[in-house]
Amino acid sequence: MTSEELDIAFKNAVKSINEHTEPFPADVLLRLYAYYKRATNADHTPTGGKPHISAFKTNALFQTRGLTCDEAKQLYIEAVNQYFLYRK
Repeated sequence: MTSEELDIAFKNAVKSINEHTEPFPADVLLRLYAYYKRATNADHTPTGGKPHISAFKTNALFQTRGLTCDEAKQLYIEAVNQYFLYRK
């Protein structure tokens, strides 16, 4: 997959998640959050009003710490495809 094809596939995956109206399981959201942040180079430490949520986000980012942007995009796409394929 070329860089341009990867970008298009990533944008389509993000769009499909943003347009989905049903709630997502927390583990799926955290995985997608971490991949998205790595893919877009926005992987700074999360802040917010709820420390326990920030801790979960920080942990998710920590688990993806060695990924390149392209690897994170690919994993995000795969996670989205897997979610929509296997959800009940």
